[in-house]
Amino acid sequence: MERNPALILASNSPRRRQLLALGGWTFGLDVSNIDETQESGETPAAYVRRLAGQKAQAVLIRADTSQFIIGSDTAVVIGEDILGKPVSVDEAREMLQRLRGNTHQVYTGIAVLCANDGKLWTDVVVTDVPMRDYGDAEIDRYIESGDPMDKAGAYGIQHPDFQPVARMEGCYASVMGLPLCSLSKLLRQAGIFPREDIARNCQVTIHYECPVFDSFLHGADL
Repeated sequence: MERNPALILASNSPRRRQLLALGGWTFGLDVSNIDETQESGETPAAYVRRLAGQKAQAVLIRADTSQFIIGSDTAVVIGEDILGKPVSVDEAREMLQRLRGNTHQVYTGIAVLCANDGKLWTDVVVTDVPMRDYGDAEIDRYIESGDPMDKAGAYGIQHPDFQPVARMEGCYASVMGLPLCSLSKLLRQAGIFPREDIARNCQVTIHYECPVFDSFLHGADL
């Protein structure tokens, strides 16, 4: 097996593209469009794992047999509810008001699919996210920026002005949509290794001193 076979990212997210590039991998893009409806009784973890795998499967028909396809899906969860992307300004405002001053969870599912034999590796990363008690005026300004409308839960953790999160103790990259250390571990199982120090590059790029990267990279096998 080639040590660094070509990767395909099944996503049009600029944040995922930015993160994946930090590993030094060569990769292409192929956007997948699937039904993201949650199944009856499906837990958040099962939901994001399933969608990550389905996104990878959706572009398999266009992949070369030498390629590996990466799928990812992120869900913002508060209580028992999954908050998707808002469909209106009013819904974005409701989501942001519900999240403020509270801790919610972000679930990110990742999948690596071998185009040659269909073998699939998956993982789910869960991160607690405590939000600031931001005001209504801040919400209005943030909505006016347009940033909330294409993001699960109506916020981007990395937004330089809004900065909705009070503090972080988990995987910042996972909340952005692609947990790099967990992905690296999956890719290693597929025989693919990073060309760069992903833990260092990730922390430098997002300006975050990560307390969990070592446990993800060197913990028990997935």
